Amino acid sequence: MKLHLVPARVGLHWVKLGVKTFFRQPLAMSGLFFMFMATVSVLSLIPLLGTVISLVLVPAATLGLMAATREAVQGRFPMPSALISGLRGKPVQTRNMLILGALYAAGLLLVLGVATLFGGEAPPPVDPNAADVTAEMVRASLANQGLLAGLVIYLPVLMAFWHAPALVHWHGVSPGKSLFFSFMACWGNKGAMLFYTLGWVGVFMLVGLFMSLLGALFGGAGALNIVLYPAVLFMASMFHTSIYFTFVDSFDPAERLAPTTTGEDA
Repeated sequence: MKLHLVPARVGLHWVKLGVKTFFRQPLAMSGLFFMFMATVSVLSLIPLLGTVISLVLVPAATLGLMAATREAVQGRFPMPSALISGLRGKPVQTRNMLILGALYAAGLLLVLGVATLFGGEAPPPVDPNAADVTAEMVRASLANQGLLAGLVIYLPVLMAFWHAPALVHWHGVSPGKSLFFSFMACWGNKGAMLFYTLGWVGVFMLVGLFMSLLGALFGGAGALNIVLYPAVLFMASMFHTSIYFTFVDSFDPAERLAPTTTGEDA
């Protein structure tokens, strides 16, 4: 395993590969993501403990969606069992994945704690369906110190866990080292990750604009609500499909399953 540095433009290529691979197996990829969200919804019915369990399972579910993407890249139909790939390996791998999940849950709770500490009395959430929403209300919500502090703290947490599940499962890296290697990979390829983020922001904005036009043409909010959930499901599934390619190009595994990109080894 070695870190592979790639040009910034590769970030847009990851977005393209995610969309392309999703449409190879749209039902499978969206179905697997829906299964994970349904599991989270069921677990959320358990007071307090359900939320913690859901957070612990996030790294394993991320690995499962990456494994499903690998199946799609190889021309195979991703089966539902792919979603629990992270918990079906050797006992030490399963244990490390659960440890990683516990660390992720702790990290998210830390982020929420910091956001609460800095937030003070946060303004009430803005209801997008309310008729009296003003620009000042939106600005007050976005400028909340707790929200900004949470985002600042969450960014390094996100970088540390971005590649960690794949490193633990496919490379046998310990949870602690996987967090370090993941953070360094995201930092080393920060240009590509920035383009990747901007690319997805652009895709989501275009889809949002299209959905708004669709709602305006075919009956307003009622028609929009009918297609909104499937559209969000598909978009979230596409995004998670693309995560696999960020890992492959960053760590240059022995069997490269995605198109090779030009870069520099570190």
